[in-house]
Amino acid sequence: MTDLSGKTAIITGASSGIGRAAAVLFAKRGANVVLSGRREDALQALVTDIRSESGRAEAVAGDTRDECHARDLVTCAVDTFGGLDIAFNNAGVLGEMGPADAISLDGWNDTLSINLTGAFLGAKHQIPAMLANGGGSLIFTSSFVGQTVGMPGMAAYAASKAGLIGLAQVLAVEFGPRGIRANALLPGGTDTPMGESVTDTPESRASVEHLHALKRMARPEEIAQSALHLASDAASFITGASIHVDGGVSICRT
Repeated sequence: MTDLSGKTAIITGASSGIGRAAAVLFAKRGANVVLSGRREDALQALVTDIRSESGRAEAVAGDTRDECHARDLVTCAVDTFGGLDIAFNNAGVLGEMGPADAISLDGWNDTLSINLTGAFLGAKHQIPAMLANGGGSLIFTSSFVGQTVGMPGMAAYAASKAGLIGLAQVLAVEFGPRGIRANALLPGGTDTPMGESVTDTPESRASVEHLHALKRMARPEEIAQSALHLASDAASFITGASIHVDGGVSICRT
């Protein structure tokens, strides 16, 4: 069983979906977790749930686009738990959708600022704390969209998620010699509030499920398991990788 005892993790986008599943799983495997999200009530409810199972959790509500929030998360990890070992930069949005020539500049900028710039700001402040701790694991939630598949109407989302792969690769090279690993997870369709927004009818859900080789969508807990592996010492020689956790959507043609 993968063990994170004694390690401290920051998880963004923790109030629902993949982030929430990861928070619960990491805490069950012994990690101290510092949770970020924009909905303070949802974060506090999650902290209560984790503590009720003898886990250790703190919540810092805020917006990942705010550099002060990125700094506050690291300060909480260091001051409360003594350091930082893991950061799962998972927060993201679908953003404005539609043909590329119809997407507004505001919509484009907003999507990239949340999905890509927010992750960069997180890593910018997480890295010094990890270096002070002897190293660590950075994990980014990217997507198969923009990496192996071009989905109509998702230009801003695809660009932001593809950017995370490049970011992870550069960080892996820059900080690998100093003990930091950086990897990108590429989930397929997942049963989350975000996923449900594009599978809101039986027909649309069936269509998305059919895109996958497994002919179903993922549970958030399945993606969290892959994040757990990358966070752990079991993945000690994995860095700069784009890990497909996509149910075969990238290779399916049936």
